[in-house]
Amino acid sequence: MVENTIKLLVVEDDYALNDTVKETISELGEVVQVHDGDEGWFEIESGVYDAVILDVMLPGQDGFTILKKAKEALPNLPILMLTAKGELTDKMQGFDLGADEYVTKPFYKEELLARLKALLRHTGVLGQDGALEVGNIQIYVEQHKVLVGNEEISLQGREFGLLVYLVQHVGQIVTKDQIFDRLWGFDSDTSLTVVEVYMSNLRKNLRQAEAQVNIKTLRNVGYTLSATNED
Repeated sequence: MVENTIKLLVVEDDYALNDTVKETISELGEVVQVHDGDEGWFEIESGVYDAVILDVMLPGQDGFTILKKAKEALPNLPILMLTAKGELTDKMQGFDLGADEYVTKPFYKEELLARLKALLRHTGVLGQDGALEVGNIQIYVEQHKVLVGNEEISLQGREFGLLVYLVQHVGQIVTKDQIFDRLWGFDSDTSLTVVEVYMSNLRKNLRQAEAQVNIKTLRNVGYTLSATNED
């Protein structure tokens, strides 16, 4: 697994169960754990997560309230509801509010992992057959490998993570703050300008490799990556 290429959030107030969920899904990427609704919403608002596993019954804001707000603010964010409530009416309420998947406790670990993987593939965060593709770029995340056409290029550390993050959000605007929080972390002492340095280096490497993608800067907003037409 490559550090920071996929970031998952677990919002579950049962500490033991939260740990079990983390253990089950940790092979997919970095897992952040919180244990109440208010903290969960704070984390979701940051916009740096690829998927959320969300309990319904939580201290503070309940899961349905968070789900509704999250889908209004971040409609493309995959959310898997994890709850002891198995009644049809509860599931229907979750789906009506925009839940992408529903797993009822107690659950099989294999089922939870399989459903989460399916969500990540559906949204393009996990590529089919392990590859992410845009333009003439193929990224094999687990192998830390990038192909432009048939040629492999070398991207090290956070530069690789930056490309993965942009490709996972192809066509979407990602802010400098989101990139920084995703790759360096909220509590990093590094300056925000480091994002510009890494973005410049990434553009240079992709241009030299004749990658058919464009990373556009939206002044005072952020960046967006898109495929370009072949010459």
